[in-house]
Amino acid sequence: MATAHPVDTRLPFGRQLAFGIQHVLIMYTGCITVPLVFGAAVGLDRETVAMLINADLLIAGLITIIQSLGVGKLAGVRLPIVCGATFAGLTPMILIAEEYGLQAVYGSMLVGGIVGLALAWPFAKVIKFFPPLVTGAVLTVVGISLIGVAGGLIVGTDPTAPTFADPANIALAVAVMAVALGFICLGRGIWTQLGVLIALLVGTVAALPMGLIDLGGVSGSAWLGVPTPFHFGGPEFPITAVVAMSIVMAVVFAESTASMLAVSEITGKPVTKSDIARGLAGDGLSGIFGGIFNAFVDTVFTQNVGAVATTRVYSRYVTATSGVILVVLGALPKVGSVVAALPKPVVGGVGLILFATVAVVGINTLRKVDLSDRINTTIAAVAVGIGLVPELAEGMFDKFPSAAQILLGSGITLAAITAFSLNLLFNHTRLGAAARRSADGTPGTESDQITGESVVPAHA
Repeated sequence: MATAHPVDTRLPFGRQLAFGIQHVLIMYTGCITVPLVFGAAVGLDRETVAMLINADLLIAGLITIIQSLGVGKLAGVRLPIVCGATFAGLTPMILIAEEYGLQAVYGSMLVGGIVGLALAWPFAKVIKFFPPLVTGAVLTVVGISLIGVAGGLIVGTDPTAPTFADPANIALAVAVMAVALGFICLGRGIWTQLGVLIALLVGTVAALPMGLIDLGGVSGSAWLGVPTPFHFGGPEFPITAVVAMSIVMAVVFAESTASMLAVSEITGKPVTKSDIARGLAGDGLSGIFGGIFNAFVDTVFTQNVGAVATTRVYSRYVTATSGVILVVLGALPKVGSVVAALPKPVVGGVGLILFATVAVVGINTLRKVDLSDRINTTIAAVAVGIGLVPELAEGMFDKFPSAAQILLGSGITLAAITAFSLNLLFNHTRLGAAARRSADGTPGTESDQITGESVVPAHA
C-alpha cells in the first residue's frame, strides 16, 4: 500500500489544531491591516470598519479551506496554503471609493472575480513561462519586501510617536526571535515545528508588564457578527473601476502563481496546470465572495509559505484547520479582538524570520537556474532590482496617473512582469539563442523550459 504524501496526510487532532492556530497568528495582523487601512482612507466609522474586518476574516477562512481541500474540479490547489486580503487591491479600491463610491468598489470587485474565474484556466496554460528563473526572482523580492513590514511592526511606522524605535520593543522582538531560533534549530520533533507558536506565546507573556497588550477593543466587540450581503447597497459597475479591479485580479494571479509553485517545491508535491488553474479559480472566487460580503480579494499569504518552509509541516489539513479558525474569528468579533491584541513587536519578531525565509526560498529556487549563463543572471538581477525599487524608494510613482499606480506601486508586480517578460524574450525566442551563439559560438538553448504536465517536479 502506497504511503500518502505528507501534503495529503492528516495529523492527530491536537497537533493539527496547534499548527492551525500557529498559521492564524502568523497571518492575522497582515490580514486585518487591509480593512483597517481601507476604512481609515475612505472615512468609515469604527463599527463599519469592524464589519469589514469580520467579512475579511470570514472570506479569508473560506478561501483557505477551498484552497487546502479543494472543491471538485472547480477550485482549490490542494496545497498547505493560507489566504488573506492582498495589498495589491488596496490603492485601486481607495481610488474607486473616492471617485464612484463604495457600491462601485464592491461591484467592480464582484466583476473582477468573475473575470478571474473565467481566466483561471487560460492563465494556467502559460505556466511554462514561470520557470525557476521567474518564480525565484519574484519570491526573493517578496521576502525582502516583507522584511520592511516586520520592521514596521517592531519599530513602528510613525516617527513622531513617543514609542517609535523604543529600545524595549526592539529588545522584546529580539527575545522572541531568540526563542523561535532556539526551538527551531535546537528542538526535536514537535517542539521544532511549534517554535514559532511558542515564541509568540512567550513574547505575549513578556509583553504584559510592558503594557503592550491593549484589550480595550474586546469589551466593545459583539459576540456574533456575520456580515450581510451588499451592506453598502446594490453594486454598481463603472467601466473604469471594473477594468482596474480586473487588472488587480491579474496581478493577484501572478503573485499566487509564484507562491503556489514555491509551496509545491518546498513540499515536494508536484502540481499540474490543472492544479494551478484551480488555485487561481480560488482567487477569483475570493473576488466574487468579497464583492458580495464587503470583503477583499485574497491571495496566498507568503508569510505562511515561510512558515511551511520553516516548520516543515506540509499537511494541507493543517491549513484547512486554519481556515476554519478564521471563519470562527470572522463570525465571533469578540474572539477576533483578543487575537488582534497580540503585541506588534512580538508578531514582528517572528515575522522577520518567516519573511526572510521566503527570500531564502527564492534564492534557493534561483540556484536551480544556470546562473553561469550571463543572460539568466542579468534577467534575475534586473527583475530583483526593479522589484525592490518601489519598496526602497517610497513614493517613486506618486506623480503617475492613478491607473498606472495600480501596476507600478507594487514591487512584487513589477518583479513578476519584468522576470516574465525578459524570460519570454531571451529564453523563448530566437533572440536569446542568437545572443548566446554570438557570445560563445555554441547553440542557444531555452534554458528553463518546463515540459510535460507537471509544472514543478518533486524536488526539481
